[in-house]
Amino acid sequence: MPRLHWWGTLLYPAALVAVFLGCQLLLRWLGAPAGLEASLAAVPAVAALLFSLPPRLQRCWGEPNPWRALGVAAPAAQLLKALVRGALKAVVLLALVIVALTMARQLSWMPRISPGLLLNALALGLGVGFAEELLFRGWLMGELTLLIGQQRALWLQAALFSLVHTRFNLPPLELLGLLIGLLLLGLALGLQRRADGGVLWGAIGLHGGLVAGWFVLHQGLVAIQPEAPTWLMGPDNPIGGLVGWLGLVLLLLIRQPWWNVSSSASTP
Repeated sequence: MPRLHWWGTLLYPAALVAVFLGCQLLLRWLGAPAGLEASLAAVPAVAALLFSLPPRLQRCWGEPNPWRALGVAAPAAQLLKALVRGALKAVVLLALVIVALTMARQLSWMPRISPGLLLNALALGLGVGFAEELLFRGWLMGELTLLIGQQRALWLQAALFSLVHTRFNLPPLELLGLLIGLLLLGLALGLQRRADGGVLWGAIGLHGGLVAGWFVLHQGLVAIQPEAPTWLMGPDNPIGGLVGWLGLVLLLLIRQPWWNVSSSASTP
């Protein structure tokens, strides 16, 4: 039987954030390069997540197979199919962005690809995709589902994902655009896991593919005009602009009505 309490659900991520911030302070005190503090501090924070999740699920969810419940462990064929399907959706979304910006004459091609750039993109995509999906669509959505039900959990995890990733120093309209874009992305990632029958790797492929793909495009293939309107492009990335919104809404609408709580978890 699950033994969940709201205070535990709140304190668990707070403890992970404390590990991350504490490591950042320690690294700063040790004289680590300022630009690397966050990346280096993320390693022990992710390690704490990996080591603490299984006993938490066993104790609080009553789950004897934690990694399967989180969607990480799955038959190889199912895992690979979900990963590829998610990554292909990321490619399509990024292609829509490139086409839109090209038609708006806000983009020029400046290829400067290197093996190091591609390796950095792969590491960034897998690292961010796996860690964030494990936390948000693996643990958080699963725990919220036990507390408040499947559909409310879908919306709440997307809202929290949006708030955590938003930069609140932006002007109000840019802030609103980014909040909405991140909310749509959180919904799309949650629904991706549901569509894959609970397997997390499709969401990892979609999220990691967007991160890695945008890194390659922005750092190695294209230059975006500095005067590109933020309502179209979003602040720094397309997720908070009209182009990103339209792509994500299209991704949401190609399925059966996703607002219906009776949607099957194994819908293809």
